[in-house]
Amino acid sequence: MAMALAYVTSFIKIFELPYGGSVTMLSMLFIVLAANWYGVKTGMLVGFAYGVLQFLQEPHFLSLLQVCCDYVLAFAALGLAGLFRGRRNRLLLGYMAAVLARGAFHSLGGYLYWMDYMPENFPQALRSLYPIVYNYSYLLAEGLVTVIIIKVPAVEAALERIREAAVR
Repeated sequence: MAMALAYVTSFIKIFELPYGGSVTMLSMLFIVLAANWYGVKTGMLVGFAYGVLQFLQEPHFLSLLQVCCDYVLAFAALGLAGLFRGRRNRLLLGYMAAVLARGAFHSLGGYLYWMDYMPENFPQALRSLYPIVYNYSYLLAEGLVTVIIIKVPAVEAALERIREAAVR
């Protein structure tokens, strides 16, 4: 169910960057919830499957390693949110860690494969930061929107009730 909700919400794009990446309507949250409720292994498996769906939805293929960085590993990394299971503020901490981990894999792919797409007007002195700036620009924007939404008391309470029902 989490993967289906993530996939559907990935089509609701608030904005999209020219070389891939977009701010969606909470699509990462659903993978993070699976990890948060069922643990790292389940979260990574759901994230892996979601990454495969993302590749089928919008394939950008330069090499097998690039596909692994940008799809398989990046989305499986969302499962790391499960590391915070059982802690206070587990969803918030897990979500933030998952977004940062996903960004690390996208940035690695950026360094290895996407540097040729760097705009000419990007400051050359900051060239080494381009993949980080590019990838975290949309990931942190979606992350901020999601954090604001999940911290609304009614949403927080509803997610907790759903978690309790889900883990029984």
